[in-house]
Amino acid sequence: MTWLEYTDGTYRSPGHRPSLLARLLPGLVLYSSFVAIVYRANRLAVRGRFDREQLCRSTLAVFRLLERIGVQIEITGIQHIRDLDSPSVVIANHMSTLETVVLPLFIQPFRQVTFIIKESLLRYPLFGPIMRSLEPLPVTRTNPRQDLRIVLEGGVERLHQGTCIVVFPQTTRTVTFDPARFTSIGTKLAQRAQVPVVPLALLTDAWGNGRLVKEMGPVNPALDVRFAFGAPIPPDARSGDVQQTVVRFIQEKLEEWAAARVARGLPRPASQPTA
Repeated sequence: MTWLEYTDGTYRSPGHRPSLLARLLPGLVLYSSFVAIVYRANRLAVRGRFDREQLCRSTLAVFRLLERIGVQIEITGIQHIRDLDSPSVVIANHMSTLETVVLPLFIQPFRQVTFIIKESLLRYPLFGPIMRSLEPLPVTRTNPRQDLRIVLEGGVERLHQGTCIVVFPQTTRTVTFDPARFTSIGTKLAQRAQVPVVPLALLTDAWGNGRLVKEMGPVNPALDVRFAFGAPIPPDARSGDVQQTVVRFIQEKLEEWAAARVARGLPRPASQPTA
């Protein structure tokens, strides 16, 4: 079951006319329902009942919620995940909470998925039990040597068990993509496990990063949301070439999407860094 209907590897929102409340207060509508979805998922996770089907159901609920408030979502290149005969390391830029929430909806129907995450997320009151149910790879971001060992050892084990791993190599969530801060940890993991790398470019600033609560920033449905999966890079490629290919793919997609926004009279994405 794919949960979303793709045509030639592409999904585009059909278009919804938001309610008057959603047009006036999109953030209120999004977050009030989002908290309820997370609470239900948390209750299931605490009871040990948040399985992979429930994961897809919860992420689909958030996905449809975004569409209901007027956010237009496009996903391209899903065939690069669907047609792989092995697990992969998906390497992506990182803009907001949105991608962390909805990415399982795209990957889980084809292959088990988990993330490399900040260790502190496992202790969050609502998100913690949910994240733990995904058996992620938690890193400290304060001990690089220990983090590398956790990622390489635990990551190889999960990949060999058939699980796809999503890596956000940036140290912060930000709309501006800086290749200098895009580490090679995902590339190293894929080469250690001898699995392909799938580049992923994403534009998710419709769900902004908050100042007080990072996961709950400003919401702007006028900004389209885009995900583009690139062609798999085989494990026998040179490490430096893999990293350059991923960075170039993300840069080119972000430039393409920024130009499309400008053509529609919308501003280019502006940096919104958060820890």
